Amino acid sequence: MQGGRILVKKAPKRLYLVPILSKALDILELMQGEKEPISLEAIYQQTRISKTTVYRILKTFVHRGYLAQTQNGLYRLVSRPKKILFGFAAQSSEMPFSEAVRASLQSAASAAGVDLLVLDNRYDTETALRNADELVGQHVDLAIEFQTDQQVAPILADKISGAGIPLIAVEMPHPHSTYFGVDNYRVGFEAGEILAQHAITQWKSQVDWVIGLELEEAGPLVQSRITGAFEAVRKQLPEIPVECFVRLDARGLREKSYKIVLDFLRRHPKDRHILVASTNDTVALGALQAARELKREKDLAIVGQDCIPEALSEIAAPRSCFIGSISHEVEKYGPELISLGLAILRGQTVAPYNYAYHRSVTRESLQQEG
Repeated sequence: MQGGRILVKKAPKRLYLVPILSKALDILELMQGEKEPISLEAIYQQTRISKTTVYRILKTFVHRGYLAQTQNGLYRLVSRPKKILFGFAAQSSEMPFSEAVRASLQSAASAAGVDLLVLDNRYDTETALRNADELVGQHVDLAIEFQTDQQVAPILADKISGAGIPLIAVEMPHPHSTYFGVDNYRVGFEAGEILAQHAITQWKSQVDWVIGLELEEAGPLVQSRITGAFEAVRKQLPEIPVECFVRLDARGLREKSYKIVLDFLRRHPKDRHILVASTNDTVALGALQAARELKREKDLAIVGQDCIPEALSEIAAPRSCFIGSISHEVEKYGPELISLGLAILRGQTVAPYNYAYHRSVTRESLQQEG
């Protein structure tokens, strides 16, 4: 109290600061004033921030493209201020697996601080070629291509490579590219194992036909999903005649699959033991639609690829002939593609083929997980 008045002390103004961010900005501002590359030790001496923290901040700035590290371990500010821009040409917004890849990639790009330009190939070769021109025109730092026509792949890849842009090809190899996707033969083989076990346990090893619903335009590597499935069935059921193995081109489309399977079943009304290996779940669902329309679900066993939500619902249904699928763990595609792309841009040596993790999913495995 002073002179009959009560003095109220004002509380100090609260500063809403993030300590680690302040330290990061201190280091960045220091780097902006340096004309030559500088060592971690020198940064530590000038900022008195702990060496462990300095190290982590520097590595984060390098990862995000703000700093570069020289061969002798020094750090320098990257001259260009813009963020890294990746371009992604998606297979089709109407294909569930393609949409899942896009969502995973967008999330991972955001987390890594990478700008991402997304285009839709619309499952169309002419659109894919126009999109390649758009990626070049937008001067992306790296392109990620998801399209499955082997005929257009070299034309598209040449456009991108000719502009000096590194290319990652998803699911199907392209010239001048780094591959990312599943091991096609292996995922096909594991699908075939599920089919063979079903025939052994449910049909007493009786099999009339083994159908492979493939995607011819994607070329031999993607077609090896069917090759692998056939080989797994032959290995467990060697008595099946070779002429009972039939490949049908479903073009990766549900409607096409529905029509060709419907026609096959109508031409073979008395056959009761038909194994179906599909290039993807979309095609498998078309086969399922045909079997249901003819009320012949009990005659078929279908295994797909990708584990899209609709397929998982069918696999979980007790009476469905959709008995399994191979999960390509699509939620991991984004982080792995971003990591692979950044490694390429840093000049690191990467493998030409980078395989995504996969696992078999059946009704039994879903029940165990549930």
